[in-house]
Amino acid sequence: MTRLHFASALLPSGWANDVQVVITVGVIAGVTPGVAPTAGDERHEIALPGLASLHSHAFQRGMAGLAEQRGDSTDTFWTWRETMYRFALAMTPDDVAAVATLLYVEMLEQGFTRVGEFHYLHHDRDGSHYADSGEMAGHIAQAAEASGIGLTLLPSFYAHGGFGGVAPHAGQRRFICSVDQFATLMSASRKAIAQLPGANIGIAPHSLRAVAPDELAAIVPLAEGGPVHIHAAEQVKEVEDCLAWSGRRPVQWLLEQAPVDQRWCLIHATHTTDEEVHAFARTSAVAGLCPITEASLGDGIFPAREFVGAGGAFGVGTDSNVLVGVADELRQLEYGQRLRHRERNVLSAGAGRSTGRTLFDHALAGGAQALAQSTVGLAPGARADIVTLATTHPSLAGRARDAAIDGWIFAAGSGAIDCVWTGGNKVVENGRHRLRQAARERFNAAVRRLVA
Repeated sequence: MTRLHFASALLPSGWANDVQVVITVGVIAGVTPGVAPTAGDERHEIALPGLASLHSHAFQRGMAGLAEQRGDSTDTFWTWRETMYRFALAMTPDDVAAVATLLYVEMLEQGFTRVGEFHYLHHDRDGSHYADSGEMAGHIAQAAEASGIGLTLLPSFYAHGGFGGVAPHAGQRRFICSVDQFATLMSASRKAIAQLPGANIGIAPHSLRAVAPDELAAIVPLAEGGPVHIHAAEQVKEVEDCLAWSGRRPVQWLLEQAPVDQRWCLIHATHTTDEEVHAFARTSAVAGLCPITEASLGDGIFPAREFVGAGGAFGVGTDSNVLVGVADELRQLEYGQRLRHRERNVLSAGAGRSTGRTLFDHALAGGAQALAQSTVGLAPGARADIVTLATTHPSLAGRARDAAIDGWIFAAGSGAIDCVWTGGNKVVENGRHRLRQAARERFNAAVRRLVA
């Protein structure tokens, strides 16, 4: 049993002072506000529940910054994708584990305590299948176990190179499966995470350009009630190609043809009409927003104010992992809306309300829903995923409650996280993960070889 005492903690009911949290076997067993610390309590100032990065491609952390040189043509997502393919085709399973381990260490140091790993690097470098189809999933699980982050594994189904069953691109050979092969892969992936505390699994049909309608219908049951994540309407070209194929836009097609409900998460959904925004919100599905990556790739800006106004739920993900941080994603989300609408505090819940707190609450609830976490936050029965803020940071000095969240998200930069617990284990102390140095050394060795 572990006992923690916080001068101030954000509970599901709101802020409370002098809160004792009791943790047993990785789960919060009790939360008692208004009590003085007792002997044996570990004491901290400001506590928040950890957030989920609901959308990550771990291997892409290894190529961060390698696609920032302009080519001969207009540089877009589609040209960036060629760099990504070249990098993905070079990685061994050990490389993937090394890159993912450092990524998950960085996520934890920045306040993410669970990751939704949208995992599509399944096969060997020449496209042949490993003897164990869960080989790569097993290396993702190893990285999660080493770092301590909570894992929701989302094996991705990828069959085609474009709408209408276009043959796959050569660079996609490590991703490609038939429906039967994917069923085998799902079984192997379940085995890969079976012994990992707190882990769960869903499925990720990659996108409508990579999955035919009959294949989508065939694989959704393989989720067995778990989450279903899919990329949708990330780029204008994708929307145009979908219209040419089906007469429908991607989000429109999904809402009309797929069983989209609260288990689903539509990743990006950047290019949506007003009608789609309202229909999407009515499904209770989550919008998986990745503001840093969407800005990095020049995708566009999601209509977040309209979606939230229609009652929509959203969470945030780190996607390409070019920059990793809770505050970075939430700040970019709000700043994108400010640029779009030429106003300030666009996503605040109303007059006098903290924008940072509003963003945090949405991301907490949406991330938990998207990754099938039924009990979330600092509450009995929830996994003990807890983040404390460093009140000695200049941007948090003298700040309390919502003002501390605003200081963290909008002003602190780095160094605002003090300690992090996942599943009741303290993995970050004084802002530093216990594996930081070893993970960096292993990552650096792998990436030096990959970029040579």
